Amino acid sequence: MTLSMVAMSGGVDSSVAAALTASARGADSCIGVAMRLYSVGDDEMRTGRTCCAPDDLYDARRAAAVLGIRFYVYDAQERFREQVIEPFVRAYAEGETPNPCVRCNDHVKFDWLLDRARKLGADELITGHYARVAFADGSYKLLRARDPAKDQSYFLHGLSQEELSMVRFPLGGLTKVEVRALARERCLPNADKAESMAVCFVGDTPLAAFLESHGVAAARGEIVDVEGRVLGEHRGVHRFTVGQRKGFGQGFKLPMYVAALDAEKQRVTVGTREEARRGVFSALEASWVSEPPRPGSQCEVQVRHRGKPLPARVEADGDRVQVTLLEPAVGVAPGQSAVFYRGDEVLGGGRIAI
Repeated sequence: MTLSMVAMSGGVDSSVAAALTASARGADSCIGVAMRLYSVGDDEMRTGRTCCAPDDLYDARRAAAVLGIRFYVYDAQERFREQVIEPFVRAYAEGETPNPCVRCNDHVKFDWLLDRARKLGADELITGHYARVAFADGSYKLLRARDPAKDQSYFLHGLSQEELSMVRFPLGGLTKVEVRALARERCLPNADKAESMAVCFVGDTPLAAFLESHGVAAARGEIVDVEGRVLGEHRGVHRFTVGQRKGFGQGFKLPMYVAALDAEKQRVTVGTREEARRGVFSALEASWVSEPPRPGSQCEVQVRHRGKPLPARVEADGDRVQVTLLEPAVGVAPGQSAVFYRGDEVLGGGRIAI
């Protein structure tokens, strides 16, 4: 008998993934597993904007009960704090813009879930991510989802061949509208639940307030132009991200963007779109789904989850990649993930460094 372990967050997507798996394999062959990652206040629970918080675990349990599958909860709060929240806070303090969802997938979710699945004797791990896996030419391929508005392949670029051999994404060929319809057909209690938001553990708290409540000190600093002329003041580089267009004053003749952040000097450099563009950068801690691209080969790179894929040439050297954009772009922010694609196929990715 094939045993399937389903990661259930409490949202409609993972619940439908569980429903499809239970229909295909049989309820007795499915195990639902949820991870409690953090605790939030009552106000955030009521917004429906969280993920893996107490109310979400309750929703996951209710969905599992409707489907008639076994359900377990793993308390990963300490692991999540050490591997995601603390690095997130440090990165902002250092003038970077971290990507907590990528880090959560790489260092909290998939390694533990796959290890647990193997220990339980499961043949596959099912998740509600919008992405696809294919096997061709002797290797597994990680592909974009059919629904471009929901595609989550950007966050999954760290998955290896071994991991992809076990992971299944049953929603990869569906749209969100189709997923909601399936949830209603199966009378899932979270069929119309609101979407969870990015940076789930921050909730509705303003980001600067969250960071300062976690030890990032507000600090007076200068806003300067690319020539170093002082244009104004700010209250900490953690309030900014490279590519940002608002939040540093008015009265400029042209639209201005954050071009660079210097945490040591507490300096925010702004410039026009042309001045803020970057054409060359490095990606560190790079990993590849299969093999790294040949030196000098061309692909597309995405520097934000919702960013436009940018044509680029790449030179991979171990876990470092030198990236040359064929057309310079605004918003290449240190700390964010640079994810490399060839069409719909994910090649790999790394952390942006300037």
